Amino acid sequence: MAGGEKAKNMAKTAKGKVKETTGKAVGDESLEMKGRAEQVEGDAKQAAEKAKDTFKH
Repeated sequence: MAGGEKAKNMAKTAKGKVKETTGKAVGDESLEMKGRAEQVEGDAKQAAEKAKDTFKH
C-alpha cells in the first residue's frame, strides 16, 4: 500500500512542476503558485511516507 502512496505523491509533485512551468510560460501567476503548492504538498507527503518506512524497519 505504501508504494502506491509514494507513486501518488511523486505524481502530485510532477503535476505541480508542470503547472508551475506552464504558469511561468503563459504569465499566469495563479497557475504558477498552484503548481508550487502542489509540489510542496507532494514533497511533504513523500517525506512522511519515508519516515513511516524508517520506523517500520
